[in-house]
Amino acid sequence: MLSDDAPTPHQDANQFALLRQRRFGPFFWVQFLGAGNDNLFKFAFTVLVTYQLQLPWLPPAMAGLVIGALFILPFVLFSATSGQLADKLEKSRLIRFVKTLEIAIMAAAGLGFMTANAPLLLGCVFLMGLHSTLFGPVKFAYLPQHLSERELTGGNGMVEMGTFVAILLGSLAGGLLIAIPQIGPATVAVACFGVALAGRAVAQAVPHSPATDPALRINWNPFTETWRNLMLARQDIVVFRSLLGISWMWFFGAVFLANFPAFAKTVLHGDPQVASLLLVVFSVGVGTGSLLCEVVSRRHVEIGLVPAGAIGMSVFAIDLYFASRGLPAVAEQGLGAFLAQPAHWRVIADLFLLAASAGLYSVPMYALIQLRSQPSHRARIIAANNILNALFMITSSLGAGAMLGAGFSVPEVFLATALLNVLVGAYIFLLVPEYLLRFVAFLLSRLIYRFDVRGDQHLPTSGAAVVVCNHVSYVDALLLMAASPRPLRFIMDHRIFAVPVLGWLFRLAKAIPIAPEREDARAYAAAFEAADRVLAEGDLLCIFPEGAITRDGQLQPFQGGVMKILKRRPVPVVPVALHNLWGSFFSRIEGGTAMVRPLRRGLFSRVGLVAGPALAPEGLSPEALRQQVAALLAAPPA
Repeated sequence: MLSDDAPTPHQDANQFALLRQRRFGPFFWVQFLGAGNDNLFKFAFTVLVTYQLQLPWLPPAMAGLVIGALFILPFVLFSATSGQLADKLEKSRLIRFVKTLEIAIMAAAGLGFMTANAPLLLGCVFLMGLHSTLFGPVKFAYLPQHLSERELTGGNGMVEMGTFVAILLGSLAGGLLIAIPQIGPATVAVACFGVALAGRAVAQAVPHSPATDPALRINWNPFTETWRNLMLARQDIVVFRSLLGISWMWFFGAVFLANFPAFAKTVLHGDPQVASLLLVVFSVGVGTGSLLCEVVSRRHVEIGLVPAGAIGMSVFAIDLYFASRGLPAVAEQGLGAFLAQPAHWRVIADLFLLAASAGLYSVPMYALIQLRSQPSHRARIIAANNILNALFMITSSLGAGAMLGAGFSVPEVFLATALLNVLVGAYIFLLVPEYLLRFVAFLLSRLIYRFDVRGDQHLPTSGAAVVVCNHVSYVDALLLMAASPRPLRFIMDHRIFAVPVLGWLFRLAKAIPIAPEREDARAYAAAFEAADRVLAEGDLLCIFPEGAITRDGQLQPFQGGVMKILKRRPVPVVPVALHNLWGSFFSRIEGGTAMVRPLRRGLFSRVGLVAGPALAPEGLSPEALRQQVAALLAAPPA
């Protein structure tokens, strides 16, 4: 039974609970059935042209390329328009229109299958590409309207998993059905039409989703509109780089998917069943990685997973190259004989793990774009991303084709792609250090400490606020980064920037150095000017009001700097307390000195964070804020 109730932040245990709710369940099955039908139709048509029809103007070797190009072409031509429609119109209405269009297209495709009319089927391929183009921006703009920040990663993971499973099942069904003697084409026609009807029926249950920019005037020029959408995305550099990062993932994945048949035949010496196995492993891997995102991120938009995913993509792709070298040249073998060879299991493991890494890489990026983009033009930004994805996929096909034509083997193409991924990842992460910082914070809070967080729903996902916290160790800022749903800017003692590694990280995080007014009046004034700019831009500012790391583990008196900030710009104040860090390697427990005894408390020692409700700035004082943090210290996280 579907529920209309929106859950409280901690109500549901995992993303699968969303399937029972009307705000997500019908939408999920609509996109699942649509992706499945796309691939059922395309693969069946490809097999029909390759094995059954003899068309002098469409040779079998070109069938897959032509069909794939026709399907992608509408993304280039119409994505800009579809993004505008998704922002201007109510989304459930648009979804139902798109699914009605799918029924009409599949009716025409059914006629094409039963009459063996290849030109009609090619036209339907283009129209199904148009169907997917119209649905894409709606799909990703719909989720932020119905899911909270804590659900966004899980929801995107479910959509990503569902899409790849649907692609797999649709392709397998298309291949099996078209191969049925005498009735194969008719069976495919009925199946495609039936799935389209099912998708339209489910679409009727998709809840109302108001237009985010109903006054928008449609610009029908796809070129100028695409450029305008990219400029909208550039307003937030993290969003823009995320668009490029997602497009790169499609480039990376397209290289592998396009070369699976050749890899299976020429390198692994397998039959078509082995090629199908590679597709299955890849699809299951992406789905697994996508689902893991919510578990690993603790139900937050955790972009620290992106560098982890990028590293995994390169490491396992490089190992795939070495695993596929030196395999004995044997006669073409079936699935059973292939699986009987121990060396082949390393190939399967590498393929699964690089695909799972791609899931870890892409899902947080999609969630970040949805969270950070302005609602009024969110769909248009997704539409621009779809165009970039299409262009990157075309480029990957041309690049891989050129390398193969130049004499490179398929494993060498995979290796070159993996090494290029290292360079692209380094470029993105150094250009947008937020990814790298969240990755470091992620490692610290998961691999060094057992980090328990409570009350993090009080940390605002939008708008300016000041976070005040006790100061126990040199890694307090990193742990706060790990708990926060969005970036924090810190005011920190200028001396911490001299600490090796940590100083570099804090400069990368654009922490604001402050010195005592009596030491450097200019630096003191500049810090408060910078803090005010952070709040004016609607960001989160974190300050440690004690002024220094505690030397005895006790909460020290709060200084008046926070009041100076609030007097100039009154914003909500969120009190936060860090627990159990006193006595750790990064605290000053060794006679006032830190970082003396490595692994002082061993790995995985338990530390915690508790956040309290936001306080209005009126009537606050340093002592009142200290009492709030002290009360949180008396309430351990677990």
